[in-house]
Amino acid sequence: MSLATEHADRVLEIAPLFGGDSTALLIAPRTGQTSCASDWRDLWTSAHALAAAHLPQAGALLFRNCAPPDEALFRAFASSFGSPLIGYDFASTPRKSVGEGIYTSTEYPAHQTIPLHNEQSYTLTWPRRIWFHCAVAPDGGGATPIADSRRIFAMIDRAVREEFAAKGLTYTRNYGNGLDLPWQEAFGTRDRGAVERYCLENRIACEWKADGELRTRQTCQAVARHPATDDWVWFNQAHLFHPSNLPEAVRETLLTIVGATDALPRHVRFGDGTDISEQAMSHIRHVLDRCALSFPWRSGDILMLDNMQTAHGREPFSGSRRIVVAMADPVRSAILPS
Repeated sequence: MSLATEHADRVLEIAPLFGGDSTALLIAPRTGQTSCASDWRDLWTSAHALAAAHLPQAGALLFRNCAPPDEALFRAFASSFGSPLIGYDFASTPRKSVGEGIYTSTEYPAHQTIPLHNEQSYTLTWPRRIWFHCAVAPDGGGATPIADSRRIFAMIDRAVREEFAAKGLTYTRNYGNGLDLPWQEAFGTRDRGAVERYCLENRIACEWKADGELRTRQTCQAVARHPATDDWVWFNQAHLFHPSNLPEAVRETLLTIVGATDALPRHVRFGDGTDISEQAMSHIRHVLDRCALSFPWRSGDILMLDNMQTAHGREPFSGSRRIVVAMADPVRSAILPS
């Protein structure tokens, strides 16, 4: 144990966030430490030492009472880990920028569930680290379930896992028309040329349809190897893009409107163009459900995740809820040239 970690252990205490499960840790000031701190930043050096020591294995750290519910202070906390905060490029869900490098969490209606996923695992670049800050705790519900992506990988049926790994995944997106994000929001620009350049640089096939809307296709990884630990992780969003993610009535209505599965707002096939069975998707969702663990938010909480090791989601909630997000340390898929 380093001297920095020994000092941190005298300032902050660590406990499993979920009882006997060691894949997520709760870190909070020891008795008396918060009240004697003239500045919340006094705790952060210790927080850095514990994150360096424990995040590579735990994958998820919940910092409690290490900062008040303050979005500017949260930005300072996330930035203090030494990496520039990155933007939310090639977005798949609605959210707003609330300051440089800080975004609202996905702005879906309160009654909807957001299934477990790893941030931007539907593309070829993604953040390695991600932080969530609870600025306003919900009146009820609204937990952010998390799950160990290494455990998910191990629990998925070997034949399913090997087929996904070997073939990869091709995601199709049809933007706008009131059915999904407008391309202007997804790419953060109204410049078609900028969209085309981004797509070219990121191996995204794009086409402008007759109605002026955009369609993209991108072939990506289904699994990934962690660059620091060499652990294999389940790393994709097939379960979100597959048509079976839609309620049957909604799917039928959409197909009546758009006419074909490839015209749905989102769709996924294997990288070789073959369909993914609903049975495989049902199995994957069952594994995700078995691996999910939830905790209730408290105002001021900061959840730090290794985005490759830990998936996250959102449960329905009542009342107000405000969670803001920061991301850092972009990773490039092994599919891209080095």
